[in-house]
Amino acid sequence: MDASEFTVKQALETTAKSSELSEREKHLVGLAVTLTRGCQACSGRRMEEALKSGIPYASVQATIDLTAAVNAGVVLRTAIEGAARHAIDEACSGPECAVGAE
Repeated sequence: MDASEFTVKQALETTAKSSELSEREKHLVGLAVTLTRGCQACSGRRMEEALKSGIPYASVQATIDLTAAVNAGVVLRTAIEGAARHAIDEACSGPECAVGAE
């Protein structure tokens, strides 16, 4: 299987060439995407490329912090909605269900 077999490769190449986003924006959005995908090698490379392109370390840190905060919100909302849809609160009625239970 080769990446050139898929149209997504062409879409990525087109996006990379787009003038709608600055190079700085492309670096930081790319970092956010690799972080959310959990690719350590890709994220490290993205951080390295961002720094080499002149993006300040503080901006890379801010991107990581914002990405983590957004993902935490998504995880929390997903858990709340999933629990509500499956009546998890009703399924657990013992003392182990109390907030702060150990």
